[in-house]
Amino acid sequence: MKRWLVGGITIVVCIGSALYIWLGQEMKRGTQPVADGTAQYAIVLGAKVKPGGILSLSLKNRLEETVTYLNKYPHVKVIVSGGQGADEDRTEASAMLSYLQEKGIDPERILVEEQSTSTYENLLFSKELLPEGTKQITIVSNDFHLQRAKYLANKLQLEADVVVAKTPKSVEAKLKIRERAALLKTYIIGH
Repeated sequence: MKRWLVGGITIVVCIGSALYIWLGQEMKRGTQPVADGTAQYAIVLGAKVKPGGILSLSLKNRLEETVTYLNKYPHVKVIVSGGQGADEDRTEASAMLSYLQEKGIDPERILVEEQSTSTYENLLFSKELLPEGTKQITIVSNDFHLQRAKYLANKLQLEADVVVAKTPKSVEAKLKIRERAALLKTYIIGH
């Protein structure tokens, strides 16, 4: 009986380790292809906004990359996407809009989607703001998040390249573990 139990635990640990490594590799694949201004629209995926409109480090990193990208490609328009969580005093999209305007991005280039509560909804509701027939988009998010976002975009008949924002070191381990679970769930159920 004990030998069977040890064997079973060993198998579970091996499968779990292999799955952990594979999901990590999948997350790395999300950082390609790098956006080059081909897509006319970029979608910035929302993240936590603290009371008073203070951006989480993850969201601030996304927006810094967005500003750089929009300055490099002035023909690209951007959709800021994110609703209001129960612990947020404003929508993530409204905080992102304010940040981009403060950094000198023309409000005419910014569309706002503030109903979404998940990555899938970010993309689904943002798609409704795109001109009919638009198939190519650029997704802006943190490195760990992009593979799942690209997968979900593909499910919505969108082709995505990416702008990669760094993940803050202070939350990197936690977010990467959580993202592995979210990515596996998405692969299994489709969204």
